[in-house]
Amino acid sequence: MALAVEKALLRPAFPTMAQATQRGTIAAMTVSRLYAALLALLLATAAFADAKQEAPATHPALERVQRAELARRSHPDDARRLADEALALTAAQPDADLEVRALLALCDYYAERDLVRARAVLARAGERLPVARRTGLRAGVLACEGELDEAAGDNAKAQSAYERAVSAAEAAADEEMLANALYLRGWLRGVQGEYALGLADMRRSLALYERGRFAEHARTAVNGIATIYNRMGDFAQAQHHFELAARAQLAAGLQREAVVTLYNLGRTRENLGRWEEARQAFEQALEISRAIGYARGEAYAERGLAAVDNARGQWRQSLERLLRAQRLADGLPDARLRAQLALARGVALRGLGRIADSVVALEAALEAFAKAQALADVVATRAALAVAHADLGNWRAAYEQQRLLKETGDRLHARQLDQRFLTLKIEFDTAAREQENALLLREKTVAEATLEHERRLGRLQAVAIALAAALAAALGALAWRQLRTSRTMRALAMTDELTGLPNRRALLARLAQPLDAGEACTVAIVDVDRFKAINDQLGHPAGDEALRAVAGVLAAEAHGTISAGRLGGEEFMLLAPGTDLAAAQATAERVRAAVAAIDTAQRLRGLPLTVSVGIAIARPGPAALAEVLRRADEALYEAKAAGRNCVRVATADRAA
Repeated sequence: MALAVEKALLRPAFPTMAQATQRGTIAAMTVSRLYAALLALLLATAAFADAKQEAPATHPALERVQRAELARRSHPDDARRLADEALALTAAQPDADLEVRALLALCDYYAERDLVRARAVLARAGERLPVARRTGLRAGVLACEGELDEAAGDNAKAQSAYERAVSAAEAAADEEMLANALYLRGWLRGVQGEYALGLADMRRSLALYERGRFAEHARTAVNGIATIYNRMGDFAQAQHHFELAARAQLAAGLQREAVVTLYNLGRTRENLGRWEEARQAFEQALEISRAIGYARGEAYAERGLAAVDNARGQWRQSLERLLRAQRLADGLPDARLRAQLALARGVALRGLGRIADSVVALEAALEAFAKAQALADVVATRAALAVAHADLGNWRAAYEQQRLLKETGDRLHARQLDQRFLTLKIEFDTAAREQENALLLREKTVAEATLEHERRLGRLQAVAIALAAALAAALGALAWRQLRTSRTMRALAMTDELTGLPNRRALLARLAQPLDAGEACTVAIVDVDRFKAINDQLGHPAGDEALRAVAGVLAAEAHGTISAGRLGGEEFMLLAPGTDLAAAQATAERVRAAVAAIDTAQRLRGLPLTVSVGIAIARPGPAALAEVLRRADEALYEAKAAGRNCVRVATADRAA
């Protein structure tokens, strides 16, 4: 099954935080440069040689099947025509392999246009599999099934189909089908925020395509890797990859592929706030889509241009574009495209003052994004909904959307940070294994040479011992370095980069220790009051200064059994195992008073800096962590409601 390159039209992830450490930044930059060099090499490669298992060259349908598979990347309508011609020829001269390949080309075509016809074509391909010589074609059928499930918005079913496609291709030792299935699975993993696993699949797919000399396929895999880095927040490198790929695809006449890449380039520039450059990329994608009759690409390009109009306050022009895109989308089996259009329409309607209509559109988008588990899109939609509800004066609904926005955003950022560290760990472990394998191979070679020499000349025994000792020392040095680096990476993974305090992961691990030992622990959540106002009025550097100042107060209280750390955003936490409620309140009051006494004249231009504190007691039991965080959070909201700059204890703990 051909790659579903149109998936690259999906929206990149919400921007992530900066690289966690200087080590992480250097590693990520090194990887990006390696892939940039790799892309440049691939773009210079000649047209790929088809290395598949072929039917006899004399079959009249073979040439049409091969041309149909190539045309999918440039002129989809030509691909459909050639596949239909191939099927007519196989009806006169049966060949199950060529028939299934032609049907997979049609499945790829109708997956963008008509899910009913696509499933009918897929069923026909499944019926011919038992008599096909190439067993790996089963992986192509499963991959097409996954693409149809994904187009319908059912990512869970799509993931299952891609898993089975990978297994089928591995069992058949069909590298082309395995590379395709790995690409599709890696793409979906990237959409769902599993960046490390997605990159692993993409790189494995790329290696298989290179080995099989499929240059166009390999170029698509590199674009997939660039898109995942884009989702992780490395926009500059992603933009560089997409610019190179777009020039090469246009030069090679791969027009549909170029539409995909140009749209991704526009989305990357949209994330960077470079609106004029984004408009240029979207307009070029729109022009090519209209020229080749690519309705899906045209709809996505109109969505991109509508986003540019929204950013410039051109609300009516945006709605006109979205209306054209909606007419195209109504005939396409793409649930995510319709959700993206609903999100852009909701923003434009609010700009025109049609708030009630805006809420309806945004809620429809939210439902679709939630079903697809697209957290970044959920975050963007909830932010827009919160503002719309506030404009309607529905403060309760606005507050609820803000609460869910923070919850989802924190979860998304935590996942992105975890995936960054996991990606670095995988890269480090892979490099370490390669070095270790090289040393082991060298050791084996030396040992064999030594044995041969011993059989010939006993005098070389001393040389063999010296070589073995040198290798042992090298292996020991490698093991020591790997251990030291692993410890350093673990420490980085447990530390908040801005304040130097333990991060959320470290705090929850420390909280679990007394609970696992059957002991109670007092938990205090400390939240900086009106932190958004500091950022809005003075800028984010001043906000960072405020967070560091509060962190300093908390660090001064963290002695003995008391621990302090940063939960995320403007929230911190104090943990006091075995401490009673009165002592915990006293500690919290000292923190509150110390923060209020900080001199903000220079760093914050005199803006007041205060904190609100919510306290709860964690007791051993099922779901203890989630329960204590919920109760402490409720106490914190009581403190906010009481006017801020105060300490409140959870209701249940006060009663006890």
